[in-house]
Amino acid sequence: MAHAEPTQYPLTIENCGEAVTVEKAPQRAIGLGQNSAEIMLLLGLGDRMAGTAFWPSKVLPQLAEANAKVKLLTVEFPTFESILAENPDFVAAALPTLLGPDSKVAKREDFEKVGVPSYLSPSTCLERKEGTDAYGARSNLWNMDLLYEEIEELAQIFDVQDRGAALIADFKAREAALRASAPAEGERKLSYVFWFSSPSPTADAYLGGRNGASGFIADLLGGTNAIQTEAEWPTLGWESIIAADPDVIVVASLDRNRWELDKPEAKIAFLTSDPATSQMKAVRNKAIVVMDGQAMNPTIRTIYGAEQVAEQLKALGLRK
Repeated sequence: MAHAEPTQYPLTIENCGEAVTVEKAPQRAIGLGQNSAEIMLLLGLGDRMAGTAFWPSKVLPQLAEANAKVKLLTVEFPTFESILAENPDFVAAALPTLLGPDSKVAKREDFEKVGVPSYLSPSTCLERKEGTDAYGARSNLWNMDLLYEEIEELAQIFDVQDRGAALIADFKAREAALRASAPAEGERKLSYVFWFSSPSPTADAYLGGRNGASGFIADLLGGTNAIQTEAEWPTLGWESIIAADPDVIVVASLDRNRWELDKPEAKIAFLTSDPATSQMKAVRNKAIVVMDGQAMNPTIRTIYGAEQVAEQLKALGLRK
């Protein structure tokens, strides 16, 4: 494999409509959000990280050892002050709620004022807003190209291009393998609902929208997302979800413990015991599968989540 050219600093990258200039390879980076932190760890940059924050799920098992050496600020939203206390020279953020115009943590100009370059995941810089949805909406189906762009750009910022290229090659091979075993033309396509969580059984459920990572997983597995709204994280009442009547319900497993229904077993208990939801086709057919909740965000976890779902569908006889 040909080796990439070393990064020429200062490096300027166009990121979500902003020009980000990095004067030299960062030595005290902050991974603001699980995806940003895990990409840096997969690129072998643990020794150049000053801290991480916002983890909906536990770190990938193969990264646990490296991650244990990096300071954890908080598994929830950190304060801007707690980030600055680590004297960062670069901040990579996974979500606009962590770094964006409406973020309670920090806006890009806040970091700009203190001379810290900031980078937002290209997968999540959505321009469209629908109502009060903090995450925005997307008109086209998300795909892994945006993730590959993110890995490539972070590898370039840290001058570890060869590591970035190897990571992208691995993901591309796994993506191709899943597509290759999708239903053939003319075979029945399964419809999916991806349930992230809910504050309570009577509250509206947070679902994966049509064009987000959940829609990508359904498409990758040769199926469709039964939820057709373009909002990234639509909230729907159970009447609407029952009306969608999917073939498969994918329930998220979350480690954050914000709500009881973050737990997959709590979601399954509700689906199987509630008089209305228990009559859904997927519930009657026991076609409920568990997936890492972080995979429902457009992240490096998405491909792992698709693999998890594919494996369980195979065990249920719903996939070859």
